[in-house]
Amino acid sequence: MGHAAERAKKLMDEDAAFTKAIAAIRELSEEHDSEVEWRDVKDELTSGQWGRLIQEGVLESGEEGFRLADPEGIDQLMDEGYEPISASVPEVDADVSWTTYDKLAGGMTVLFMVAYWFDPLRDQIGEGINLILSPLEGSMPFFAVVLSLAMLTGLYSTLLQANLADTEVIGAYQEQMKAVQEKRKQAEERGDEEALERIQQEQMEAMGGMLQMFKAQFRPMVWITLLTIPLFLWLWWFVGTSQLAEAEMAMVLPLLGDVRWDDTFLGPMPMWILWYFLCSLGFTQLIRKALNLQTTPS
Repeated sequence: MGHAAERAKKLMDEDAAFTKAIAAIRELSEEHDSEVEWRDVKDELTSGQWGRLIQEGVLESGEEGFRLADPEGIDQLMDEGYEPISASVPEVDADVSWTTYDKLAGGMTVLFMVAYWFDPLRDQIGEGINLILSPLEGSMPFFAVVLSLAMLTGLYSTLLQANLADTEVIGAYQEQMKAVQEKRKQAEERGDEEALERIQQEQMEAMGGMLQMFKAQFRPMVWITLLTIPLFLWLWWFVGTSQLAEAEMAMVLPLLGDVRWDDTFLGPMPMWILWYFLCSLGFTQLIRKALNLQTTPS
């Protein structure tokens, strides 16, 4: 394969549209057995592509127009069904912005998270939430209270994700990164160092969109966390400060047998958190299926 065919391969790797452009020139020159001028192919490729083919030496000037500089090499490249490293990385023009309420919710979430390490604040929040949840706790066993809270959080988490997460933007950025990674994989398989350098630059440019994708993904999480942390703080306060009657501290969990709510599992994790997560995971899946809500790009 000659130099001109190698340059054609490089252009096809940079932009898959050059595959169609070169094929159009090749077909026309073979069909009429003549040189090609711009006016003959202007419906098949842009003037920029035409100029680039000349600049890179894929086309060379003849007596009456231009011809492929390495027709045998181009024939080999096209007839073997060469698949170029796709340059069609989707462009995403999206500016994900948070409203004032979103930012306020984020600030309050940080304040609530501080309460995990600051006992006086945790106790104040726990006592305040207890005014709301004490009727619920007084009407059913503690394991059912945790189950009810898990059902509640599963419901509003699913609804918030479905309504606040911009799945189109998230999906577009994911497709963009996937396309760049696929290009890198193909270039590595072919050992094309020049293509790898170009792809590295494209990857760095695509990384700028990761912030927008993160903002789109994190927006519903702020609201979910804002509503969930006070419930966790109440459970932590309720069990940790002996508000729960001793008779209700014991519980039988599948596979674990007899446990206490203040026992730990996998390090510092209390049993009530394990029970909550098991319930929440199951209810979230059921609610998502029952309401047929889309919370992810796919």
